Amino acid sequence: MSDGFIDYVMELLGPFGTVRTRRMFGGHGVYLDGLMFAIVMEDTLYLKADEMNRVEFEQAGCEIFGYARQGRRATLNFFRAPEDAMESPELMLPWARTAYAAALRSNAKKQVAGQARAAAKLAPPKKKAAPAKTFVAKTVGKKAAPPAKAQKSRPRPK
Repeated sequence: MSDGFIDYVMELLGPFGTVRTRRMFGGHGVYLDGLMFAIVMEDTLYLKADEMNRVEFEQAGCEIFGYARQGRRATLNFFRAPEDAMESPELMLPWARTAYAAALRSNAKKQVAGQARAAAKLAPPKKKAAPAKTFVAKTVGKKAAPPAKAQKSRPRPK
């Protein structure tokens, strides 16, 4: 991966805010305010997507980020930036905004899940229900008697 491409990505994203990159997994993560909203792999920019903005990327013909993992193809919720958006910061800005919004939503979900786990640890332990008592007849050395037959009721003689 060329440092020149990373510099170009930083230039494209300049109007969006103070973005930073960090090396990771053979590529770079792109961050704004501590949230990763894009990745750069092999001189390609991929932007964060989720169920809210995925259709935008699909309609623009963007491909999802994929890689080989244990002999299978794995994907992440990052889509290749549209070709026209790679031409100017003005065209990149709406795509950066939608990717950052997806990163914010993802982070919010993680925080809620973390709070739920923390609350579960603080909650008093649940009492286990006592097992239902059952009657077991002891028939040690004895043969169990057959069940009694129901008798029909007859009218009483007068």
